[in-house]
Amino acid sequence: MIKRSTYRNFRLAFSVWQWSVRRFTRPGRWVFLALGVTALVGMNTKATLAYQIFSFLFSLLCVSVLWSAFSRLDFSAVRSLPRHATCGDAFSYTVVIRNPSKRFQKGLWVWEDMEDPRPTLSEFYAAREPLEMTRNLFDRAGGWHRWVWLLKRKRGAVLHRRAVPPIPPGGSVEVKMPITPTRRGILRFSGLTVARPDVFGLCASLAPVSIPQSLMVLPRRFPVPRLNLPGLRKHHPQGVHLAASVGDSEEFLSLRDYRPGDSLRRISWKSWARTGKPVVREYEEEFYVRHALVLDSFGLPFGSPLFEKAVSLAASYAATVRTQESLLDLLFVGAKAFCVSAGRGQGSTESLLEILASVSVSGDKPFELLADAVLSRAPYISGCILVLLAWDEARRGLVKRLRALGMSLEVFVLWEGEKAPEPGPLLDDPARFHPVRAGGPEEGFLFP
Repeated sequence: MIKRSTYRNFRLAFSVWQWSVRRFTRPGRWVFLALGVTALVGMNTKATLAYQIFSFLFSLLCVSVLWSAFSRLDFSAVRSLPRHATCGDAFSYTVVIRNPSKRFQKGLWVWEDMEDPRPTLSEFYAAREPLEMTRNLFDRAGGWHRWVWLLKRKRGAVLHRRAVPPIPPGGSVEVKMPITPTRRGILRFSGLTVARPDVFGLCASLAPVSIPQSLMVLPRRFPVPRLNLPGLRKHHPQGVHLAASVGDSEEFLSLRDYRPGDSLRRISWKSWARTGKPVVREYEEEFYVRHALVLDSFGLPFGSPLFEKAVSLAASYAATVRTQESLLDLLFVGAKAFCVSAGRGQGSTESLLEILASVSVSGDKPFELLADAVLSRAPYISGCILVLLAWDEARRGLVKRLRALGMSLEVFVLWEGEKAPEPGPLLDDPARFHPVRAGGPEEGFLFP
């Protein structure tokens, strides 16, 4: 009962704060504060004249509220978002605002309306703020810092309101909207609001414009040293369908229409002569290079900074590994074990980054799910990059088994604290073991 009451109070406080910030300008909020002060001071009308100030400010505010309530605004807008953004990188996009009315509109402001950032009751009590254990008992029990952290995380971006140039009747203007994504994943825009303050500049008339749209925010990436992964080709009995480059032991698969970039050696001249349009042959390859990028997602709570560092490290190497002449498999466990491939016509690095933008921790699932997924593909993998969140017996055991199969490994272990982990099963090849301190934003990704 107390938990539900606390949660409702937080939701109500957020709604009131959001309404006041949108409806009243900064001078208007100062007038509200002055009203409260003069109401307290001026209760004894014989001892002070503060009640006269209160009456004046109250009348002024009432006129502003009535003015804005009867001022009707009508606008339409079009937002132009890029396909992708990167967490932490500020950028600007364009919003075109049109004035369909016959009146000249000036003194306008515009801001974005994001999807409701308020967490649900279950989200609020299941989440743990990164600094929660450093808070005092009252703050941990109340959960205010957790509420603020969840609001910022679910909103996902730092937004700013912008002044709108004057718009003539039937005209339109372009406004540059700055934004800084603060988390990876999908940002959902519900619309935008155009506001015009009243003559006193205290209260604003609002014109919400519904423009539902979304933006994919890719994980933050850092410069990382290029890894020397092995290039040994391995046999794949079932081949790679729709492979884009030439390999060994090819088998004819099918014919398809020519696409820009296809090799001229693949063109079927007889089919072109018969159909009157360029046709290329597709082959199924059985020998090629395949690498694996394994992301550990076990043992950490939702929103853990350590896991975010691991995703950024995985994204940095996913964008670095060359996939023109090899395949790169991304292995991780979410609701189940996933394997996504890129390279050789099977997908792009961009698709891997999009998937990494949405990956989350695995909850209470055992690490063995990921270990089994990796071992089942080990006979076909030439080299493997392991991004691990701990260096316990289960993870060391996976490294031992992969090395016993003759696989070349690059092992990254994220750690916090004073002492870096030891190489363990990689003691005889320490150059392949990379303890990554997750303390700093960029320096944490430099090898010690």
